Amino acid sequence: MSTASEAPPAAAAPTGTKPFAGFEWLLAGRYLRTRRREGFVSVIAGFSFLGILLGVATLIIVMSVMNGFRKELLEKIVGVNGHIFATPIDRPLDDYEAVAQRLRKVPGIKFAIPLVEGQALASSQVGNGGVLVRGISEDDIKSIPFVANNIKQGTLDGFGTSGGVAIGRRLAGSLGLQAGDTITIVTPRGASTPFGTAPRIKAYPITAIFEIGMSEFDASFVFMPLGESQAYFNRDGDVNVIEIFIDNPDQTQAVRDAIEADAPRPLVLSDWRQRNRTFFNALEVERNVMFIILTLIVLVATLNIVSGLIMLVKDKTEDIAIMRTMGASRGTVLRVFLITGAAIGVIGTFAGFVLGLLFAKNIQTINKGVSSLLGVNPWDPTVRFLSDIPSVVDWREVTAVVVMTLVLSLLATLYPAWKAARLDPVQALRMG
Repeated sequence: MSTASEAPPAAAAPTGTKPFAGFEWLLAGRYLRTRRREGFVSVIAGFSFLGILLGVATLIIVMSVMNGFRKELLEKIVGVNGHIFATPIDRPLDDYEAVAQRLRKVPGIKFAIPLVEGQALASSQVGNGGVLVRGISEDDIKSIPFVANNIKQGTLDGFGTSGGVAIGRRLAGSLGLQAGDTITIVTPRGASTPFGTAPRIKAYPITAIFEIGMSEFDASFVFMPLGESQAYFNRDGDVNVIEIFIDNPDQTQAVRDAIEADAPRPLVLSDWRQRNRTFFNALEVERNVMFIILTLIVLVATLNIVSGLIMLVKDKTEDIAIMRTMGASRGTVLRVFLITGAAIGVIGTFAGFVLGLLFAKNIQTINKGVSSLLGVNPWDPTVRFLSDIPSVVDWREVTAVVVMTLVLSLLATLYPAWKAARLDPVQALRMG
């Protein structure tokens, strides 16, 4: 250790080292090692490390799953239901083909799909359940990738002329049906009789079974040929709505303005944000609340660093006094304990970062392993909307979590390190 004169020239005394010299790192490393006499202090340091590790990892995992959940839901909801919805104002949409053709020419619109929608009851010999019947042409259903690219049984070829229907995989499973079987559709809005409106009951062959990956759609959607649905729901050659798919779902307002200017007749326009505002707002609130709760876990872990370092300072009072009498400056003592506390935070943060990324990137594989081990699926698709656990790592959020934890860990070390540097060596030796 280098020396400098702090007393009369005849009695040279040792001086402090350069900031963050090897001597300071060596001392900090020794203080981090477990010794029998300092076992309790080491336990607190271990819990601090573990708390930071789990806090950072959990934050990364939960935020990634929430991001993936929102992204997957958004893609599936707008990928099947469209981005903008046009409904009539003054008279039925009996000229839907002309209106849809005109809308397809509006810049920014990929395709416009005329639909007949109606609630009904689907039944088989196994069971029954409520469904949403969507009347659609063969060309239009083939233009929806989430349906056309996810046919598990049967085919959509000849859908418009077969007189059959396409149903979701969960609906088929609940009713015990497969492609080629017959499904019975019941609606209360049937034919008018002298005794009132009689329910309409009709059986349809199943031409295709699809799996979109969203339990609500897979358990309730029934696609029916457009002409058949018009007859089934007593539509006089018209449709309920024209669903419009656009190039950029975030540019709905600009496309709506263009539609209002070019539409051949007055239409009521709504978009996916209006229809799903409550749902996505609830997701955002849940995401923010989870972030706050998990941040508090990290904060508690960093506060453990404070208590652990304070106890370490008390335990090392005699060492501090000896260092000070040998010429170590207050800055040297401060840096030794700063390194000691910061090491817990840095190593814990890095370990949590690695663990969090490993889980976030492989969460579906981990879920399958847990399911096979326990015989229970922790991710119930019927409750959580999606068939698989989605995960999207947002590197900006991960960076924010890491930086926040490092800053909190560093701040937690300042007070104990300052207390150590302020110790009076004479008083400390007397107490020792």
